[in-house]
Amino acid sequence: MNINDIQTLAQSLKKNVQKVIVGKDEILDLLLVGLFSSSHVLLDDVPGTGKTLLAKAMSKSLGVQFKRIQFTPDLLPTDLTGIQFYNQKLGEFEFRAGPLFTNLLLADEINRATPRTQSSLLECMEERQVTIDGETHQLNRPFMVIATQNPVESQGTFPLPEAQLDRFLLKISMGYPSKEDGISILKRFKETNPLDSLQAVASQEDIIKAQDIYSNVYVSDELLSYIMEIVEKTRSHPDIELGVSPRGSQALLKAVQVFAILQGRDYVEPDDIKKLCKPVLSHRIVSKQLYQEASLHDQLIEKILTDVEVPVEKELLQKGANR
Repeated sequence: MNINDIQTLAQSLKKNVQKVIVGKDEILDLLLVGLFSSSHVLLDDVPGTGKTLLAKAMSKSLGVQFKRIQFTPDLLPTDLTGIQFYNQKLGEFEFRAGPLFTNLLLADEINRATPRTQSSLLECMEERQVTIDGETHQLNRPFMVIATQNPVESQGTFPLPEAQLDRFLLKISMGYPSKEDGISILKRFKETNPLDSLQAVASQEDIIKAQDIYSNVYVSDELLSYIMEIVEKTRSHPDIELGVSPRGSQALLKAVQVFAILQGRDYVEPDDIKKLCKPVLSHRIVSKQLYQEASLHDQLIEKILTDVEVPVEKELLQKGANR
């Protein structure tokens, strides 16, 4: 599989999901960035904007195993990971796997669970494994978590800690549809739910092959320096208490490489970095303001982007052609 194959695969997935989801092309692109980079995505918005529907539509478009967990305050870590139970017939303990053992996991309303339960996702999201009673179980590829959450000011929510947020490559806000898109939604769902008839257009093998290619995308030294200048600005900005971690800078690099492939390129451009900075970095900073509003974080990232000098694109393209 080459870059053109991945772009074709992405277009097929996007077109298939668009049979259900209306007017969210940029959101779909970001979700595909998470998929092809073997990463996780957090969908954050008010109830009813299509977060769960988007995740389900993507899962039905992929020929992989899918499981959904509805997070609630009484959910326990073992409800996710599984348990060791005693089999009386065999006279020994056996492992009963929980819903984490899947390819695509929908963690619905993740911030309605307690921090103890939220933390049970840390190991599986970072290391692709689950440890239970001292025994480690590996997860199969591909493994992706699509989590949804309601705004932190909603009643009955537990804000995700920084360590948990840092595991998500992207944080995406769905937003309300336009009037025209709203009319299209009403017409599309008036008689039947298009999700019911959605068919898979990609196999498990296709996704795994695609996930092994993005690291070959060329990124010039100037653009690597550009990424680090942005990251370092978040660490020294007077309005930011906690800047982007090394994991965050690696996440940005990974995201822009995949995004370049989706545009049909084998090299990264400065605009790729500027476009991905907000969804990749905004949830990884902690401002000095009392209320950690997503819009404020986006504004801080936007200000940093205006302060950091952008490398000259023509020189970068020439170096890429001569590499």
